[in-house]
Amino acid sequence: QVQLVESGGGLVQAGGSLRLSCVVSGDTFNKYAVTWFRQAPGKERDFVTSISLSLNYTYSADSVKDRFAISSDNAKNTIYLTMNSLKPEDTALYYCAATLKRGSRYPTLYPYWGQGTQVTVSS
Repeated sequence: QVQLVESGGGLVQAGGSLRLSCVVSGDTFNKYAVTWFRQAPGKERDFVTSISLSLNYTYSADSVKDRFAISSDNAKNTIYLTMNSLKPEDTALYYCAATLKRGSRYPTLYPYWGQGTQVTVSS
């Protein structure tokens, strides 16, 4: 069974940058679509950006597509989320999730999840 472990979160000032990592283990890396979601306190879990490792495509939410980028390092079985020009409203717990099916914006369609990494953006 695949396991996902996120890291790289922290406290950053508005306008700053962070890079989150999601290490995927337990199965063949490029079989999966891997997606970043985020959840702020009291809010629903929201789609951020997704990558299909087998089909080599990515797509992102409109709110982040000019600031965030998803990428992969197949040699390290790792997915990265590079976040630039961070805003206080980006503050959330960030999760990576994986599915063997086509990537989706809907978190309920993902059977595999990491534990999350906290990102806090101060104003």
